[in-house]
Amino acid sequence: MRAVVQRVSRAEVRVEGRVTGSIAGGLCVLLAVGPGDSAETADHLAERIATLRVFGDAAAKMNLDISASKGSVLVVSQFTLYADSSRGHRPSFVGAAAPALAAELCEVFVEALRKRGLRVATGEFGAHMELEVVGDGPVTIVLSSDEPPWEADAG
Repeated sequence: MRAVVQRVSRAEVRVEGRVTGSIAGGLCVLLAVGPGDSAETADHLAERIATLRVFGDAAAKMNLDISASKGSVLVVSQFTLYADSSRGHRPSFVGAAAPALAAELCEVFVEALRKRGLRVATGEFGAHMELEVVGDGPVTIVLSSDEPPWEADAG
């Protein structure tokens, strides 16, 4: 899985002019699923994102996670994170998971965040979406399931 995580002051996703998901502040997560991903991968990535300390504490240091900041999460599926443009001008998306697997694992990811007590809004899988994001910071982090594991006490 791949995720682009952006701290936002607000974010909204629309399909055909209809709002499908909106948050006042928190994290906007653009999420892509790879063919080798599983429910365990989705749960692990959800845990990593839920515990990212990218929100300011009383001293304005990034020491708080999404729960401590009382923020929400907007999750938008985006298979284009698996784009390969190494062979010309038209990207290839063969590195992305098939739609059925991707839809299933996106839902597993969303439910994993909700099980951690987070408020989660979503886009609509497979739809053409308009995304409006107001970045906060800016703080943007790219995560991938093929990275090495994080040490529990890494800070």
